[in-house]
Amino acid sequence: MDFDFALGKDPNSEFHQSDEFQDIKGMMHGRLVDRIEDLGADFINWTPTMIKRFVAQEVESFTATNRMPLNATDIQCIVKDLTDELTGLGPLESLMADESVADILINGYKEVFIERNGLLQKSKIRFIDNKHLMRIVQRIIAPLGRRVDEGNPMVDARLPNGGRINVIIPPVSINGPVVSIRKFRTKALEASDLLTYGTLNDDMLEFLRQATVARCNIVISGGTGSGKTSFLNMLAQFIPEGERVITIEDAAELQLLHEHVVRLETRPAGLEDVAEVTARDLLRNSLRMRPDRIIVGEVRGGEAVEMLQAMNTGHDGSMSTIHTNSPRECLHRLEMLLHFGGWQGTETNLRRQIAGALDLIVHLARLPNGKRRVMSISEITGIQDEMVSMQELFRYEPLINNGREGWVNTGCTPASPKLKRYWELNKAQRGQA
Repeated sequence: MDFDFALGKDPNSEFHQSDEFQDIKGMMHGRLVDRIEDLGADFINWTPTMIKRFVAQEVESFTATNRMPLNATDIQCIVKDLTDELTGLGPLESLMADESVADILINGYKEVFIERNGLLQKSKIRFIDNKHLMRIVQRIIAPLGRRVDEGNPMVDARLPNGGRINVIIPPVSINGPVVSIRKFRTKALEASDLLTYGTLNDDMLEFLRQATVARCNIVISGGTGSGKTSFLNMLAQFIPEGERVITIEDAAELQLLHEHVVRLETRPAGLEDVAEVTARDLLRNSLRMRPDRIIVGEVRGGEAVEMLQAMNTGHDGSMSTIHTNSPRECLHRLEMLLHFGGWQGTETNLRRQIAGALDLIVHLARLPNGKRRVMSISEITGIQDEMVSMQELFRYEPLINNGREGWVNTGCTPASPKLKRYWELNKAQRGQA
């Protein structure tokens, strides 16, 4: 093999991303595995510092013996990567530790993309080959009791820190192993954070706080990555202390600070006849658990029937999120999900069920510049001409004042008795007296 490489490159250079450099790391990793096998059980008890020292010695010995033209920067890069390989998640270790990275998207061993500040960008890290990538994937999912192979080419699981991982491999995936990791925020976003980021303004935040305290049933709609779960978590912080809150999620992400929270999580069917537990099953069971409020992380199936029935039968103040492109589409999607759930009544009764259950739809979107905004806060006002009617209370305007973005209060008065009192008390402050 020809090792005639350029010297003195920085860790992010093309040299360190080249196939030749990855081949060197692959050879050194093979040598380390052999040496570890020679050490036997003693290696298990080594500290990270001891492992790093061991890797550095082996790398220096290997490069000297094989006369590889690597400078100190190259060797330092290899030592770090191989130490991460032995003690962590290899190339993913630095991205998992970077709090500014929200998503890690891997399309085969050479292409790694990350989302930072709402925008996708290509990362300079890569894997040696697809076998290397699969080794890291297996290391992530094995402790979760999951497996992925040709017989089971797709897996979706929750990470111990609360994040999510989705893996799909050949022959289903043409690109090679495709991995999607949604990282978990160590600190949940608070209302002040959303104000700082410009997600909404003070008037909207106070209105939603009052709506939460008044036990309005709220659905947060939006597309993928629009910040629905984070916004739901922020709204839930306004729930008064002393109420019993039950959360139902596919992957437990909500970080409620209340004293009395019961967290439930769905379970997929597994090996050895492990039964599936769906969100619908958990919703049915939660009604027997004396909840004051039920929070569904996302409604996406037949659980819509149970959720709306709960909202209509005394469980006011419940919340959920849903994937839609607009508030009106949110209503259409709910109708569709109710049919999927086995709704047996007429279309008119179905829409009355929706109108009687929901009070507010908060619609979020991620703009082309990566910023997340509350695009609309709409109130469900009832049934008109056999259709669910709504009125928009707040609306986002991209150009409102001298080319600057902002929100407008549409001037509509809420029809819900839960909201009228707050609206009247604050009318003067909003300049509508």
